[in-house]
Amino acid sequence: MQISRSLRTLFRPRGLLLAAVLTLGSTPVLAELKVGVTVGNLDNYIAYLVRAMQDRAKTVEGGASLQVEDSASDVVRQLGHVENFISQKVDVIIVNPADTAATAKITERATKAGIPLVYLNSRPEVAAFPAKVVFVGTDERAIGRLQMEYLARKMDGKGNLVIILGRLAHDDTRKRTQGVKDVLADYPAIKVVEEQSGDWQRDKGLDLMNNWILGGRAIDAVAANNDEMGIGAAMALQRAGASTVLVGGIDGTPDGLEAIKRKQLAVTVLRDPVAMGEGAVDAAVKLAHGEALQGDIWIPVHLVTPDNYAQFKQK
Repeated sequence: MQISRSLRTLFRPRGLLLAAVLTLGSTPVLAELKVGVTVGNLDNYIAYLVRAMQDRAKTVEGGASLQVEDSASDVVRQLGHVENFISQKVDVIIVNPADTAATAKITERATKAGIPLVYLNSRPEVAAFPAKVVFVGTDERAIGRLQMEYLARKMDGKGNLVIILGRLAHDDTRKRTQGVKDVLADYPAIKVVEEQSGDWQRDKGLDLMNNWILGGRAIDAVAANNDEMGIGAAMALQRAGASTVLVGGIDGTPDGLEAIKRKQLAVTVLRDPVAMGEGAVDAAVKLAHGEALQGDIWIPVHLVTPDNYAQFKQK
């Protein structure tokens, strides 16, 4: 896994969960649990998730080793990580999917090996999960609706909107954008004048907005599928003297909350990475103890605006 120097300390294996019970004389001792973690892409938001898992690890009795691998958006590499975890006989596997449409083999391999599996942050595109497989995350379509409802009110129900999409192969992009369009169906005077992918990245959000500004596109608001692309778009707008354009993000990262404070973003939706990372660890603990978990574990979300952002600053 390639991890930037500044993040290497963050991802050094630390204590995590608890598993089997050993007996030394009459005193039960909890054995260390081995947990394999593979993430789709170690970007800004996923780094917060992994940090939350690491922090949760230190609070759980017994301890374990947390092996984190970055698939760099490569589904073949991610499947290889899972197969390596299986060969190492880990106790639990946590997967943030590189591609939500390409998880069938991951589920099949883990289930066949009898290893519990926790999907995190991005839900696989399946109707239901087999036993000992869960998803911990948020309702992405509802998040898109929350974002757009706020923007629509601030736009007084009219004007030109651009949508900056996440990675096109990512199901969260589709769901968040569909949520935006659910709301737009009730606001016929809001026109979508551009809809392009910024690949979840700040610099690509900036480049897209620069191109639209140079092309003379009239824009009243921006619905970005994440904070990073929204911040990039806001930077371009500020440089062009168009800081009154409303920009909405999603994730509620520390950078996103700071952007609201600086009046770059008008709104974001907090997908609490601390609660999500902790939820993944807690689910792994329960599965390791044989609890019959299965299905979706939803993490609450919060609309964050200039009026309330301060209460979320330490999230």
